[in-house]
Amino acid sequence: MSVPGPFSDPRVLALFALLAVVTGVRLTRGLRARRRSRARTPLDRVWHPQESVPLTPAEELAFGEVVSRLSLTSSGRLR
Repeated sequence: MSVPGPFSDPRVLALFALLAVVTGVRLTRGLRARRRSRARTPLDRVWHPQESVPLTPAEELAFGEVVSRLSLTSSGRLR
């Protein structure tokens, strides 16, 4: 069964087929490369200021107060 109109030329059909194959190959290779690059890079650590900046006694006290407010009571609720 032939296709009527400008698509009946076998050269046009071959061109579309070639374009479809090239597009599919490029998409596949790009997705594979992207997946490989993500697999090699480790997850970034979240930097916390306490790791490198010493706290003053007042800051440590304030931090302790916040943590104690956020801790759970024996009933499992926040204070």
